[in-house]
Amino acid sequence: MENNKRPESMERITTPELAQAFIDEQVAALKAQVGDGKVLLALSGGVDSSVTAALLIKAIGENLVAVHVNHGLLRKGEPEQVIDVFRNQLKATLIYVDAVDRFLDKLAGVADPEQKRKIIGAEFIKVFEEEARKLDGIHFLAQGTIYPDILESGPVKSHHNVGGLPAEMNMELVEPVKFLYKDEVRMVGKQLGLPDSMVFRQPFPGPGLGVRCVGAITRDRLEAVRESDAILREEFAKNGLEGKVWQYFTVVPDFKSTGITDGQRTFDWPVIIRAVNTRDAVTATVENVPFELLEHITDRITHEVKGVNRVLYDLTPKPSATIEYE
Repeated sequence: MENNKRPESMERITTPELAQAFIDEQVAALKAQVGDGKVLLALSGGVDSSVTAALLIKAIGENLVAVHVNHGLLRKGEPEQVIDVFRNQLKATLIYVDAVDRFLDKLAGVADPEQKRKIIGAEFIKVFEEEARKLDGIHFLAQGTIYPDILESGPVKSHHNVGGLPAEMNMELVEPVKFLYKDEVRMVGKQLGLPDSMVFRQPFPGPGLGVRCVGAITRDRLEAVRESDAILREEFAKNGLEGKVWQYFTVVPDFKSTGITDGQRTFDWPVIIRAVNTRDAVTATVENVPFELLEHITDRITHEVKGVNRVLYDLTPKPSATIEYE
């Protein structure tokens, strides 16, 4: 554990200058560790794996092989953003894996939240392992482990940063941000030139939208979650709430109610909006969103999202509710 303890002399990264000093130090350390070797990274598009990828690209260029697995549970536009930023802009060696059907077929009919998480995590490792076996000459595995991960649960993160590859693959770990807190990771990402939408991305669960499509996931209800979430994020950004509210998202539960659309009786899903503020995620308060904005969002969701006829606003703090629904 000694190697996973943040050095007491390490200064908190609070300025662009300190972020640049950290980048310079890590680039040199990565070059020394990896040399001419190749590094494999599971790139989710979250801030931790994205900053890890950007540091490695700066240090070893095309010798980083990043694998982005689209399991169908990402937010609208996220796979496209990962491809644009890392393949098109940073010229990374990026392998994109469309595994949407594979994941959703495995999840069909599974309603238990813990079982859903286990299926998503296990299948992610299988897909990543399959891609790794196709590659030759890779002896290093990069992970976006950050310091709170080590403090809370040891150095291995969940399925996004894959700690479950077989021992016979014999890869040495590369963890350039393992002594940083989340705010420091964001500052480093900003200094590396990553887009704000990636650097300041809201917390997003490993199983993605799978925990916001409550109950057994169906493709049409999952799409309702994705589309309503995109509308909510767009409206919060346009109305100055992006960055002001810690986390906001939509949930589509597995029940329907009657409604009226275009003069016709419907039997469709509700969309639940959740918007909370917190310092530590242990407790959370509900954001007081202006009613006029909620009315506008409701109008957009009920008119633009297929299969939805009702919008609800979750007024419950944590406790008694948790932030996520599953």
